[in-house]
Amino acid sequence: MNRNTDHPTFGELEFELEPERYELLSGLASIELDRRDFLRSLGGGLVVLCLLGRAEAQEARRGRGQSGGGSGAEPREIGAWLQIGEDGGITAFTGKVEVGQNARTSLSQAVADELRVPVDAVAMVMGDTDRVPYDRGTFGSRTTPTMAPQLRRAASAARSILVGLAAEQWGVDRSEIELAEGALTHPPSGRSIGFGELTHGRRLVEAIEEDDTPRPRDRWEVAGQDAPKANGRDFVTGRHQYASDIDRPGMLRGKVLRPPAFGAALKPGVDASNAEAVDGVMVVRDGDFIGVVAPDEPMAERALEAIRAEWTMPEGDLPTHQTLYDHFKRTAEDRRGRDDSGPLAQALSKADAVIEASYTIAPIAHAPLEPRAAVAEWDGDRLTVWTGTQRPFGVREELMAAFGLAEDQVRVIVPDTGSGYGGKHTGDAAVEAARLARAVGRPVKLVWTRSEEFTWAYFRPAGLIEARAGAAKDGTLSAWEFTNYNSGGSGIEPPYAIAERDIAFIRADSPLRQGSYRALAATANHFARESIIDELAHALGMDPLDFRRKNLNQDRVRAVLDAAAERFGWEGANVEPGHGIGLACGMEKGGHVASCAEVAVDDSGRVEIVRTVTAFECGAIVNPLHLTNQVSGSVVQGIGGALFEAITFENGRILNDRFSRYRVPRLSDVFDRVEVVLVDRSDLPSAGGGETPIVAIAPAFGNAIFAATGRRIRALPLAPGGRLPEV
Repeated sequence: MNRNTDHPTFGELEFELEPERYELLSGLASIELDRRDFLRSLGGGLVVLCLLGRAEAQEARRGRGQSGGGSGAEPREIGAWLQIGEDGGITAFTGKVEVGQNARTSLSQAVADELRVPVDAVAMVMGDTDRVPYDRGTFGSRTTPTMAPQLRRAASAARSILVGLAAEQWGVDRSEIELAEGALTHPPSGRSIGFGELTHGRRLVEAIEEDDTPRPRDRWEVAGQDAPKANGRDFVTGRHQYASDIDRPGMLRGKVLRPPAFGAALKPGVDASNAEAVDGVMVVRDGDFIGVVAPDEPMAERALEAIRAEWTMPEGDLPTHQTLYDHFKRTAEDRRGRDDSGPLAQALSKADAVIEASYTIAPIAHAPLEPRAAVAEWDGDRLTVWTGTQRPFGVREELMAAFGLAEDQVRVIVPDTGSGYGGKHTGDAAVEAARLARAVGRPVKLVWTRSEEFTWAYFRPAGLIEARAGAAKDGTLSAWEFTNYNSGGSGIEPPYAIAERDIAFIRADSPLRQGSYRALAATANHFARESIIDELAHALGMDPLDFRRKNLNQDRVRAVLDAAAERFGWEGANVEPGHGIGLACGMEKGGHVASCAEVAVDDSGRVEIVRTVTAFECGAIVNPLHLTNQVSGSVVQGIGGALFEAITFENGRILNDRFSRYRVPRLSDVFDRVEVVLVDRSDLPSAGGGETPIVAIAPAFGNAIFAATGRRIRALPLAPGGRLPEV
């Protein structure tokens, strides 16, 4: 849910989880926070706290520690976002994490803007559950619209406090004091004092009031400008440590025995004698959990291979990637019947053009550069885990549940992580590493192989979409029936004015583990919707751009559509034989996007990307350089799901569990062919840019392929193996 406010309240209570976030719908524990313990952990200097309303405080109860108020006491929970140390150092705290989207940079810009300091003067502490306020996780494009305003308000309050302290110390009016470069000055007298000098030796705790007002967007100086990636040099030089690089004294390497197929059950009588005979190897057995630890990775792999285990395989007629969509219809929770007499049916019967079609969306893998990894270390009954996750507090709760620990016994630390795309919401590797470490009494590092990542992580949900739509001969949309099975409801609402509509998302059984993926089901729903819109336009003999313009009822979508079409040169485009152009548009999570694409299809059906243009608008732009990178990255990733990517499986086994069998976009596919147009709405609050730009590229390609070949492909991927499927 996107709030139409410049300064949203602290907490994210208005944000509801989408139904296709299957991995997140298990509920979260409620844990209270002791204010005194929190302050004690921060040390000296100026600490800025947020004074929460009662509802927001109930959300923040999942933070650190236990309430000292006892049962029935009013919650005393706080959110702490900013510290100005005695040395003048500025540190901001957030439960958000950095997974390549450059949130570390953009959030630092927000703080720097309010305190009138350079962006590199701000240090961000992210994703360390012992040091930051509770956060639900880094997903849903929530960092920019919710966390940036929170940190701005904290920094604005800190600025006000600093000015007040300086005015009191110097005996001058507040209005005469200026801030710049980490210092306060009084120009009439020439006096100056650094932030640290002003707060030295004093513990000053203040609260942010709800009416505190940060800088308006038209007065941004640091935000709204390009800023280089925070700590970017460390990534280029290899100095940065990912979770898989963490090294602890006495650390061992771990591996876990996996079933040969989904649903396989371990039989009694596992023979681990050959593994246990290897010097330095320890075998860990905990019920059906079997793992090994060894001094190094190759030895752990050999020990795992030496274990002899037998499995009971699942019985029955298991779904495959070829029967998956029929399976969805058979297992649908709501088996809807078609209404052939109501207003929608009547509108369809009167339409001059009617399209009825089914669309399928294959399950795909997140395929992150960095597979799941974790290092677990026990100190008595206290557990510390370093892992790459988008939900450090969620992983902490998983660890608490797995080992029966209290909140203050578990710490999760998230190093800046090598991509997530919604696929790192769970703590699989963290729990496994902790089980091994507890059993052997030493720190253990566990890194999933690429095959494990492709097999045992969750996938983007597959989907079946059935749709009927009608329009009048003048191009006016009149009827819309749209049903999504399994994939989800995100982005399912059309940006078009339609008199009669019936739109539904229906759950179904999935044989695969499934969960969040970048933009969730918005990609599936945009693919089907923008394909059928294109089909209607062609059926009526209308230009697809004009047809959309006629029916759009969202001005911001219209603006990006016009921007993309203009940059692409849609009107009057000279298209070569064998080439085709297509476009698509939409909106989701406060972002508005339109993509245009040109493809070439040869006689063998091989599809080549000629060029793409994507226009994107998400309110006021915080960092143009990084937003351009976000949009470009989304489009490149979207090219994979649009043209190539699909998980294949049968008999409970993934058949393409490595990159040599799983086609992702290559440099030769995209080099110099992805163009981005940013539409800056500095008059509007900033929304996130990490998800929505991906949703329009697949239908744009599908529509371009139709224009080139006359074939309408209604299945993603459009060109498995790089070629159109055989007729």
